[in-house]
Order: sequence, then structure tokens, then C-alpha cells
Amino acid sequence: MDNAVAARPGFRRNTGQRYGDFLDGLHQTHAFDWYMEVGCRSGRTFAPVRGKTIAVDPFFKVETDVIGTKPRLLVFQETSDAFFESGFLKAAKIKLSYSFLDGLHLFEFLLRDFLNTEANSDPDGVIALHDCLPFNERMLTRDLKNLPRGPWTGDVWKMIPILRQYRPDLKITALSCRPTGLILISGLDPKSTVLKRNYEKIVAEWTEVDLVSFGLDRFYAGFEPTDPEGFAAEGYPLFQKVAVAPETLVTPVRVSK
Repeated sequence: MDNAVAARPGFRRNTGQRYGDFLDGLHQTHAFDWYMEVGCRSGRTFAPVRGKTIAVDPFFKVETDVIGTKPRLLVFQETSDAFFESGFLKAAKIKLSYSFLDGLHLFEFLLRDFLNTEANSDPDGVIALHDCLPFNERMLTRDLKNLPRGPWTGDVWKMIPILRQYRPDLKITALSCRPTGLILISGLDPKSTVLKRNYEKIVAEWTEVDLVSFGLDRFYAGFEPTDPEGFAAEGYPLFQKVAVAPETLVTPVRVSK
């Protein structure tokens, strides 16, 4: 049964660099004033970050050094909805440089995370969405009680056609990172209210849509896959405007007792 599902014609496998390696390489060469990550759990993907960092997850399980040389690490053990509703970012006057959204893999959750993140971002910032490029039908389930073994993307693939439809002003860069892709959104407009005003309409339109009936060819026609290693070799161009010089970051100083 698994083989039959995995072999369904039309799905494309992502053959580029693993997403974790891509993110590590980005943080090794670029530093950001404020980085935010939603859906962190172990802290593996924000551990290499050198700038001020905000981590949001309803249940952390951190067992390694994730602070490193960060001048600030703010950890919020709560849902992303609760975090954004708190108004912390606005109260602290934080403008996010780069954000990585990897929370619950249901499109309505990611849509809320995206619109809330964009509203608190630097216009030159970048928002990365994980798991939007599934490679078989099994991983698309919305049934949280019967998740597949291995990668699970849920239906966050819908973010690509939704943004194409409602926010054509945004730039979508689809990196073919293994195993389930990495989508970079740039050209942000923190003042835009389009997604917020149309949120209920979008959820009603898209909840019952599945990828196979939507059409795999139609889905893949909505973006051009980008090789992550080639993108890195070009100096991570989307991040140039918002990156800061590492020497400008405040780093901790060890004090002898």
C-alpha cells in the first residue's frame, strides 16, 4: 500500500540539499538582527543563529546548547496564536529580519502564522515556510490521529496557490530542499491586511481542497524550483538587504569568577 501511494505519478521528489544543511549554511555566512522561529521543539534549527532570537513552541525539548553567542534568546513555550495575540513584538518594537515557520502542518495555522509574522517584519525581511513541497499523497493528511511514519506535510502546500491568488505582490522562491522543500517569501508588506481581511473566506475555500484533485501539474506550474546549493553559491541573494555585519552583533564576554 505504501509503495503504491509513494509511486503515484505526478509527484516530484525534492533532490536538493537537505533543508537543515541549507539553514546551517545560511546562518554561518549571514547574521540577522532579529530572527524568529515558530515550531522549534529541540532547538536544532535555531542553535546556529548568531543574532537576537525568538523561539516559539508549545512544548520544548531542548537538550543541547542553543544559546551559543546569541546576545538574546527569548523562549515562549506557548502556541503561536497565543504568542502573537500577546502583542509582544509590537510592544518591544521588534522588526523581524528573518523568520522560519514550521508549526502545525495545517494550512489555516500556517496562514495565521504568516500574516502575523509579516505584520511584524522588516519590509526587506524574509519568511521561510517549511514542508510545502510534498512528494507523496500519504503525507498530505489532515488527520492528526493517524499521521504517517516519516515526513508529514499536512496541507500547507496550499500556501503557495493562496499567496499567488491573494498576494501576487509577494516573491515566492521555492527551494528544492530535501525532503519537503523550503519556500522563501520576500517583498514583504507589513501594512498589508489582505490576508487578515480574507482569512475566513480563504479557509472556507481551501479546507476541503486536496492536492491530487487540485492537480499536480497545476500546483507545480505555480512556481519554478530553485536549487538550494546554487542559491547559496550566489550568496543567498534574498537575504542581502536584511543581513547585518557579524562584528556589529553584541556577543557575550566570559567573566572569570
